[in-house]
Parts: sequence; C-alpha cells; structure tokens
Amino acid sequence: MIRISYSLLWLFALPFVLLRLLWRARREPGYAQDICQRLGYFRSAGAHETIWLHAVSVGETRAAEPLLRQLRASHPGARILLTQTTATGRATAQALYGDTVDLAWLPWDLPWAQRAFLRAWRPAIGILMETELWPNLIAECRRAGVPVVLANARLSERSARRYARIPYLARDMLQSLSGVAAQTAADAGRLTQLGARNVTVAGNLKFDLAPPALLCALGAQWRQDIGARRAVLLASTREGEEALLLLPLLEQLPDDVLIALVPRHPQRFDEVAGLVAGYGVRPLRRSSGKLPGGGDRVWLGDSMGEMTAWYAFADLAVIGGSWLPLGGQNLIEACAVGCPVVVGPHMFNFAQATDDALSTGAAVRATDPAEMATTVAALLADSGARQRMAAAGLGYAEQHRGATARCMAVIEPLLQVPPARTAREHRR
Repeated sequence: MIRISYSLLWLFALPFVLLRLLWRARREPGYAQDICQRLGYFRSAGAHETIWLHAVSVGETRAAEPLLRQLRASHPGARILLTQTTATGRATAQALYGDTVDLAWLPWDLPWAQRAFLRAWRPAIGILMETELWPNLIAECRRAGVPVVLANARLSERSARRYARIPYLARDMLQSLSGVAAQTAADAGRLTQLGARNVTVAGNLKFDLAPPALLCALGAQWRQDIGARRAVLLASTREGEEALLLLPLLEQLPDDVLIALVPRHPQRFDEVAGLVAGYGVRPLRRSSGKLPGGGDRVWLGDSMGEMTAWYAFADLAVIGGSWLPLGGQNLIEACAVGCPVVVGPHMFNFAQATDDALSTGAAVRATDPAEMATTVAALLADSGARQRMAAAGLGYAEQHRGATARCMAVIEPLLQVPPARTAREHRR
C-alpha cells in the first residue's frame, strides 16, 4: 500500500515534472532529447545480453569509468547500457565513452514506465551507482528477475535519517538488492541498519580513476604559459558560494594571485560571470580561448570536462559544495594530481574521504570563508607546506586504489545467469 501511494503521488506530480523538464530544456537543450524515454517509450534493443549501469549525473558517470572498463574487458560480447537523468551526465558519458556504450534516460519512477524499460533492454543485471534508489524501479527489477547491485554506495548520516522516516519503503528497496558494494564501513553500517543485505566494503571507485594524461598536460601547459604567478582554484562551486568565497579572497590576496573559478553547473556560467563583474573585476572566460594576463584577477572556467586540468594548474584548490550545507564535492581528483586542498565545514557526502585526506595532510579544513581566505594566503606564501600537501595527496590516492576489483567480486557471481533465462523472466 505504501508503494501504491508513492506511485499515485508520482502520477499526480507527473504534469509538473514534465513542465519542469521543458523549462530546464530552455537553458540546457540536452533535456529536450528523447523525452519519450522518461515515460518508458523505447525501441526494443533485441535479445542481446545487456549489462545495465545507472549513473545519475557527472560525478557518478566519471566514477563508473573503471568499472565500465573492467566490465567491457570481462564481457566483450555484452551490450553495455548507461542510463542517466541529467543532461550534464549524458554529455559527460558521450565525451568519455563515445559509441562504446548505449545511452538512454532512466524513466521516471512509475511502475509501467520501469516495466517498459526492462522489457525493451532485457538487462542481465542492473548496477546503480552510489545512492540511486527508486522504489518502483527496484520492485520491477525484482519481479523481472533482474539482480540489482548498488555500487560505490554511500549514505550520509543525513540521508540515513531521511530514509529512516520511510522505514517500510526503504527496507523493501534495500532488501531487494542482490548486493551492495559500499564505499566505507560507515556507509555499510548505515545501509545494513536500514535493511540492506550482502553488504561489502569495497572502497571508492574514484580512487581508481587515472588522471587523464591529456588534461594533466593541458594544466601543466597553462602553468608554464602563465609563469611564476600563483593561482588558487575555487573548484565546483555551488549556488551562493561564489559570493561567500570571492570577496574575502579578493580582499586578502595580493593582486598578482590569479583566482580560477569553476562553477559546478554549466547553466550558471553567465550568472557567475555577472557576479564577478559586480565586484568590479572583469572575469576572463576560459571559452574566450585566451590565457590570463597580468591584469586579470579572475579566470572563469566556463567549460566542461577540464577539471583535472584545473587541478593540475592550480597551486591549491578550495573545494566547492562545502561552504553551505550541500555535502561537498569530490576532493579525490585534486589529491590524485598532487593539488593541495582546502575544504569547508560541510563535507558530509564525502566524510570518510575527507577525514582520511585531513589525517594524511593532503587537505586542511577551514570553518568559514574568512578562515579559508587566511588559510589560502598562508599556504600560497609557504611553498614547502604546499609541496608536503601535494606529496601527501599523491600517497593518499595511491593507498586507496583497488575498489574496482572488489566491486567486480560482488557483480560477477550475479552475471553467471544465462541471458536466455533472463529473457524468459522478462516475458513472465
């Protein structure tokens, strides 16, 4: 009855969800593509064995790369389907994987839409990245005999409290999973307490991402072209954070320090450019193709897919999403290229990774934007401290690799089901 009520709420909200999608498509045209798939309308993909992986957006799509690479190597004859829900996630998938995977939108969580999705693609397994738990999707997979694994699973204390408010729905979802590969022991404990079974601590797949050599070279080239000028990176900032971070940095840092600012979401590039201009500073946009000159104080990273280059370029990085209660952004990518990290007080979505980076000396924490600016100024003046943090970051990233093999150990036994049996389950 609870899931029926949930489905009725979805049905009631569907017109508003569709209108919101069309509104977003005005700013991000990618949302206008294949809208019918959101409602479960797919061309049949045939009876070929399909390994299906769902990565909601950019971070999950990048984290899936080592897992997808291993799945392709272990099952060269299988079709790999990658589903997403955001336009930026799909754009990232197209850039990373090209035509080596099939791409589709995951339907909205209505029973008939999820059934149609499963009938069209006939997956042998479903792999959901991080915390993508949808009651009807998981229930329909259970009915169709499709094993589902939650990979690179994470669940913050805040999210666990939210799921605890819907105990029956949460327990039904989690008990229906065939396996869980959790990032940390704390994540595993919270998931188990809510009802998950067959939980393994596998580590974080993001540690297995090798920094792209071309992007590292691009960042190094920027550094060479700009010369001895020091640079601080505001990485993956979220709405409201630029106003908090820019002003104290502009006030405390010497004029010759370059501030590179890369917002998390591309639809905000113009908004952030206007905000910077409001401080009386003309931002140089990366999309202009020009490199900063001596008179440029803010370099706006209004491009996609270059975050590794920004980390390779910067003397240190301030991690966005952590200065308002948003949960933080991934700091592993910075550590993997030896970029010292400053985080704010709100890194609860990456709590274990942050604690580990802090304990090894790869990162430092500031309690507020004022302390952040003071910390950044002190680090920019101390090259020895930055070198020690860079070395600690590289060691920290190396130490935590190996999650891909542990995730595959959860997935592989479930892929021993012959494709013909899976197809019969779908027709049942």
